[in-house]
Amino acid sequence: MPLARHRDFRLLLIGQTTSQLGSQLAGVAVPLLAVVTLSASAFQVGLINAASMLAFAVIGLPAGVWVDRLRRRPLLVAADLVRALLLATIPAFAAFGALALWQLMAVSLLVGGARVFFDVGYRSYLPALIGRGQVLAGNSALEFVRASGQIVGPGLGGVLVAAWGAQWVIAVQAATFVISGGCLLLIRTREEPVPRDPSAPSLAAQIRGGLGFVLGSRVLRATAVASAASNVAFAVASAVNIIFMTRVLGLPQAAVGIVIAAGSATVMLGAALTPWLARRLGSARVAWVALAATTPLTIVGALAFPGWGLALIVLGIAAGEFGQIVFSIANVSLRQVICPPELLGRVNATIQVLVMGLFPLGALLGGALGDWAGARATLVVSGVLLAAAPIALRRGFGRARDVADL
Repeated sequence: MPLARHRDFRLLLIGQTTSQLGSQLAGVAVPLLAVVTLSASAFQVGLINAASMLAFAVIGLPAGVWVDRLRRRPLLVAADLVRALLLATIPAFAAFGALALWQLMAVSLLVGGARVFFDVGYRSYLPALIGRGQVLAGNSALEFVRASGQIVGPGLGGVLVAAWGAQWVIAVQAATFVISGGCLLLIRTREEPVPRDPSAPSLAAQIRGGLGFVLGSRVLRATAVASAASNVAFAVASAVNIIFMTRVLGLPQAAVGIVIAAGSATVMLGAALTPWLARRLGSARVAWVALAATTPLTIVGALAFPGWGLALIVLGIAAGEFGQIVFSIANVSLRQVICPPELLGRVNATIQVLVMGLFPLGALLGGALGDWAGARATLVVSGVLLAAAPIALRRGFGRARDVADL
């Protein structure tokens, strides 16, 4: 059945569209609430941001075990509703003048924990919902939705914060999670119950099982190395991108926003084109070809200069975003096809912990390099690091064209 006519997938897509938009709105509202209303310092805002990501490192691997032990749709519904309830406490406390920075940090930490379960769970649930043969098209549609939220959300969030107040924009985000959970509840596709096994290994043993499956697979090892290299490279670049555009290239703030929006638009294009590229190049080959073709252009972006040379930074960011989204969709789809269903949660969690856990290290490396060697040199280093990703994939995939050939 074409996905456009797949009722249950449309429900998942509607839920993700609303929740992704809400998340982008809150991405503007939460820091503004902290800074403007609660007079937070830069360090305190950093703590709030760190709290939202800490859960990936702390509970990412155990979450993978629980996703494999439980039916995934109820877990996704619970994650949505928990996030909605937690976020609703912010406007409620604000209405009584009782909001404090500690609450923002606590909510960010707990919402981050629920997000871990949702992110691992929905990647593991998708094959059961639409079938393994359609996961590439399904992931493409979901990533297209995410990218569209990145374009619309921040600008709309700023307007709504100015009109309503940051706390009520966060209330809107809570409502979007309720909508997402409601859409999941309406899905009719039956999910097979997970059999109870009294002799099942311990939590630690099951975590080791997921890690062992990833490390023992030549293909999954290659995708893990490529994911790690890509994320570190983008983290390094993220530390100096704004500095490079404003101080080296002399771009005004509005122009910086346009350049970043252009990158998000390229993500939408890449997500839309990935199924077509996979048919032309092969569902496995497309992952490393997309990165190999775009990585040199990301390095070209570091050569930008004021005047017409500004086009180089736009080209570099757009190419990097395009290659990354094609790789990401192909990579997730590959895991969903080759991993046994009973291991998929742990495999997804293992890769996600690796990717998310290395981002802070990459950002610190980028900041240190930026101070020592300058923003331009740091962007070149980022491009060189990114080149490790297609090399690892090419070696791991060999001459395989499609996932079925691996």
